[in-house]
Amino acid sequence: MEKKPCIRMFFGVLTTLLVLALARQMPAIDQEEARERMGNSIEVLREIIHIPEGGIPKSVLTNCKGLIVVPHLIKAAFGVGGSRGHGIVVHRLAGGAWSDPSFCTITAGGIGFQIGGQATDLVLVVNNEKGFKALLGNNFKFGANASVAAGPVGRTAEAGTDVTLRAEIYSYSRSKGLFAGVSVEGAGFTMDGKANTAFYGKPVDPDKLLFAASTPYPAAAQPLLKLLAPYKPKK
Repeated sequence: MEKKPCIRMFFGVLTTLLVLALARQMPAIDQEEARERMGNSIEVLREIIHIPEGGIPKSVLTNCKGLIVVPHLIKAAFGVGGSRGHGIVVHRLAGGAWSDPSFCTITAGGIGFQIGGQATDLVLVVNNEKGFKALLGNNFKFGANASVAAGPVGRTAEAGTDVTLRAEIYSYSRSKGLFAGVSVEGAGFTMDGKANTAFYGKPVDPDKLLFAASTPYPAAAQPLLKLLAPYKPKK
């Protein structure tokens, strides 16, 4: 019984080291690549939202405080396994408007993150402001710094979705045409400063991106605003 905390601590340290190793290996990215990443993220979100009958419940999207979209999360070349993906994060502001998107990276060790060996699209729905602000902290880990659970799916989940008794973050994945909730316990989340600089043409503070709406909204991200327009909370 005494060994279990030590084992959990060992794998926690191992996962952190994997996250840091990947962060150091992140290559430079130009504006065209950043715009392509933005477009891929928006398209994945569109496809997942529009999955007939079995997608993310409308009530979840309507009441959420933020979204993270990571297309093509892939298995990384670690001896113990691991996964990494690049995507975007966006924050719902007061009054229902959406912030400018920020680029981000999710990295996970093979422990507790069983999504299979193929590329997987990942959508994380942040349900409350506390959960969203936690993302901006140093060394954020899903499950440790904010509660996370596989999200409800389909129309039948609408009535059973309790907006007061839920995890701070819902997770969804799509792989080889299959769509379902997925566990991301222990996965790390970081902002991607290089991609932000490439996309916006200058260094930007992710906090300022995510807590204010610019005028005009970035042209390459306009489809994101259009896609999310129907999901606005009632006043």
